[in-house]
Amino acid sequence: MSTVLNTNGAELEIPRIVDPGDFKCAVFTAEWNPQVTGALRDGALDVLRRAGAREQNIYSRDVPGTVELVNAAAMALESMPDIRAVIVIGCVIRGDTPHFDYVCQIAAKGTAMLNARGKAPVIFGVLTVENLQQALDRAGGKLGNKGAEAAVAAIRMANLHATSYSMP
Repeated sequence: MSTVLNTNGAELEIPRIVDPGDFKCAVFTAEWNPQVTGALRDGALDVLRRAGAREQNIYSRDVPGTVELVNAAAMALESMPDIRAVIVIGCVIRGDTPHFDYVCQIAAKGTAMLNARGKAPVIFGVLTVENLQQALDRAGGKLGNKGAEAAVAAIRMANLHATSYSMP
């Protein structure tokens, strides 16, 4: 089994997908801060592939910004009946205005609401950081790749959903 570095400096095991033939995952990436979000997306896609996801079952698209991730995730849950997981990837860097707080609240609450529906896990792969260096450290830098960690969470939760259907 392969591993990936997580943000606490430990190795995180990449789980195998319970049923790779049925595993379909959508990955939505915000276009803001593309140096960071592109690296997060690449980390997530690498983990999905290493875990056994089939290329044709990975739906990866960009959206304009972090707020739009919620709409894209809702669309996937609604229009992709056999979706097993959704990962939303973004990066919001604090600035001089309250815009940071609004964007983070919308993305976090919206993702939580979709996740609570229970149809498929919606994994929050959005960095909310003070500066660019903190983001880079978490997008393949010295603190690992949060996108890769999001993909591990997506697989683990999809596996939980797949096995819970057979419980008595």
